[in-house]
Amino acid sequence: MLKLDNKPLSYDRAFTHAGIQYPANWLRLSSLEERNALGITEVANDPTYDQRFYWGVDNPKQLNDVTDEDGNTTTGLKTQWSATQGEIAASLLAPSDWRIIKAKETGTNIPSAWKTYRAAVRTACNTRQTEIGNAADVAALKELLFGQPTVIKTKEQQKTNADGNGVVDSDGKAVMETVNDLDSDGNIQNIANPAIATAWPTPI
Repeated sequence: MLKLDNKPLSYDRAFTHAGIQYPANWLRLSSLEERNALGITEVANDPTYDQRFYWGVDNPKQLNDVTDEDGNTTTGLKTQWSATQGEIAASLLAPSDWRIIKAKETGTNIPSAWKTYRAAVRTACNTRQTEIGNAADVAALKELLFGQPTVIKTKEQQKTNADGNGVVDSDGKAVMETVNDLDSDGNIQNIANPAIATAWPTPI
């Protein structure tokens, strides 16, 4: 982040300093010396955090419901996100609700494909809610709901030194390390992320 007079500057935005208007492209075209001459400094960006799960950096929100001595309950993330799954399921079922109503009113059969799909939505919802309930901590809950669908496959192997010899500890035991698992062509292998929630069924 660039700052001038302790105020942040943004690329591609004009700014004024000492009564002089600088154009929007000035920061991109200027040299380090020109920036330093104005007193522009570069500082580290403020750390970011996901406000859905954290109050601040390394400050997770409450995971489980907590009831105080007066009987007042503060809702935790698990309850909130479990309720969200029910809302998602309802939104997935709503477009086909009319098929169920029509079948009941006319005494006709519900198409089997729709019965299968609707049952799959309810099953997925129940499974996802169970997975949420099993989350060990806030980081695991976030990964469950928003983690990448694939992760790099890794493997454990003995660490080697600069000469390619296996490293051992003071007891003569092999020192192990986790490395990316490459295929026969030397490419990184990706596998399905086991830490993400069960997928919703594909709409029909």
